[in-house]
Amino acid sequence: MSSPPRLNDWLTSRQPLVLGLFRIVLGLLFASEGAATVFGILDRKASPVGDWPFWYAGVIELACGILVLLGVATRGAAFLSSGIMAFAYFTEHQKDGLFPLQNGGLAPVLFCWGFLLLVFAGPGALSLAGLTNREAPTHRAAEPPRATAP
Repeated sequence: MSSPPRLNDWLTSRQPLVLGLFRIVLGLLFASEGAATVFGILDRKASPVGDWPFWYAGVIELACGILVLLGVATRGAAFLSSGIMAFAYFTEHQKDGLFPLQNGGLAPVLFCWGFLLLVFAGPGALSLAGLTNREAPTHRAAEPPRATAP
């Protein structure tokens, strides 16, 4: 008689799906930041074309956000995104205080670490690269241990 699956096994089996949903939300939020900076939407004034570093960061945010959202070149786009968020934090926020809650840098810190996670974990499920087999599948759910006969 087999026992019902444990909660840990159930959660583990859904890791690729939840990672894919995480990637989609993170990419959408990042792309919206970039679109707001480049095009002046979502109640934000557009950064002038060529304005260093804001306009360039906006273009990178928009492009990498779309790539991450779609799950195409996820690791490379996430690596670049993580790096520009670390740059933004240390050049724009760190001077105003040590902690993100003090200096208004909570969003860059969360984006930085979220993208760093995707660099190592990959796109998860629901990616265009996964549909076209251009990116190797990410970690697979662990199989539950099998009972052995005595």
